Amino acid sequence: MFGMEHDGTWFGGGLLVVLWWLVPVAIAVGIAAYLSRRSGRRTTDDEAIEILHQRYARGEIGSEEFQEAKRNLGG
Repeated sequence: MFGMEHDGTWFGGGLLVVLWWLVPVAIAVGIAAYLSRRSGRRTTDDEAIEILHQRYARGEIGSEEFQEAKRNLGG
């Protein structure tokens, strides 16, 4: 019969081979997504600090407000 060349071992052997490759690939994709989000957050923080510097330079905020906002941003 077609599909029974291996005496029905697809579920026992073939599925394990698929999982053997699928699990590490899924883990790698998850790690890549995590690192991508993490690095994106850094860029956003850097941009926020740059905007803060620009506002301070234009005189829109004072020294105390600048220092407090900078502390809150982690810069």
